[in-house]
Amino acid sequence: MDLEDNKKMDTEIDQCDFICVHESIVNQVIKAMPKDQELIDLADFFKIFGDATRIRILYVLSQSEMCVCDIANLLKMGQSAISHQLRILKQMRLVKNRRDGKTVFYSLADGHIETILAQGMEHISE
Repeated sequence: MDLEDNKKMDTEIDQCDFICVHESIVNQVIKAMPKDQELIDLADFFKIFGDATRIRILYVLSQSEMCVCDIANLLKMGQSAISHQLRILKQMRLVKNRRDGKTVFYSLADGHIETILAQGMEHISE
């Protein structure tokens, strides 16, 4: 087998040799499937994790509540870029904020976000 044959094997998708629908399994899965809108919302949720800057912000906030100035300084980015990403994270309910005088502090919305980050890191470390 040459290199070209190896490449073909790596990209081939295994398929059934004949069509046979296992109706009991299919029906069981249909009953368990979430509604389409829930799956769309879930896909949107995971899209948020597709941006390295947002991931970095979430990791920062998993360590400590911080204001925009501190996050921008830590990540060596402009405050406006950080504010833009925080707005997106807040809209998706991944972060929350509180005002203390003229300063607005951000933190993770709940423990689920930390769990998602930890599980993601565990997965890529395997």
